[in-house]
Amino acid sequence: MFFRWDWLRPQLTAPIVPTLGPVHPDALTVGIFEDVLRAADTGGFLPYDKDRRWGGEKDEKVLREDVVHQPERTLIPTLTRHGRGTVKVFAYGFPDDVVDEAAELAAKLAAGYDVVNARVVRPLGPKTPHPRGTRIQLKDFTGGPCPDPGGPVRPVTDWPAAVQGTFAPFAAAMAADGLAFLHTQMQAGRRCGPVLTATVDGRIVGAIGPMEIQPDAIGRPQLMPQYFAVLPEARGQGLGRVLWRAAMHWGQSRGAAYQLLQTEVDGPSDRLCRAEGLTPLGFTHTTSA
Repeated sequence: MFFRWDWLRPQLTAPIVPTLGPVHPDALTVGIFEDVLRAADTGGFLPYDKDRRWGGEKDEKVLREDVVHQPERTLIPTLTRHGRGTVKVFAYGFPDDVVDEAAELAAKLAAGYDVVNARVVRPLGPKTPHPRGTRIQLKDFTGGPCPDPGGPVRPVTDWPAAVQGTFAPFAAAMAADGLAFLHTQMQAGRRCGPVLTATVDGRIVGAIGPMEIQPDAIGRPQLMPQYFAVLPEARGQGLGRVLWRAAMHWGQSRGAAYQLLQTEVDGPSDRLCRAEGLTPLGFTHTTSA
């Protein structure tokens, strides 16, 4: 075993695991960190990796030979060759200089692996004052019912052909929110769950999906993360809330135990999730090295 849990556990201020992202606090064990090290040797996906559903090969891997694991700090670097390449160093620990050490390691490794980007990912606790970056939130489906909100929401494939045809321009307009990528995967015939969409005047103006449930690292059914966006000109009408509640109803009614969400602090999705009473688990703040 590489990691000492008595060292690492106190450093985990937020449930973030390199290459996997947020995990449920109950699944946050030394075993999951050991799993990502083993996956670095094989280049494959772990069975509970959210990216596994898109097929292909796992692009991001831990640089296990460069991990720093000490009683007060743990630095876990990862490498991705996507685009011009990125090294990220996940900085766990409490010393004031842990971020500086992580930045120095990220810059060194980026140069050594000849990639352009060097970044530091800093997990932060849920009570962090004036946070920036990304908030991690938990929707627990065992805490109460998630009723069907009704409204103009259907899977995209359930609309008439003319309405379905408006999904492509919608996805292109919301490329920054991942909808163009999702549309590409749908066109390529990827086996993914339904995409829920909202319409106004016969035109798709909002979407959330794909809707899929997979077991997590300890076998609990997790509603997987979705891409979620509403056209700017259609906001302020409650469509985002209706879409989100429809997604939660879909997940709960099909046996999901929970969902983890990442939202940009103070962004529209963040404000929605906070208003819906989700449990904050912490933050991640990413900076250039």
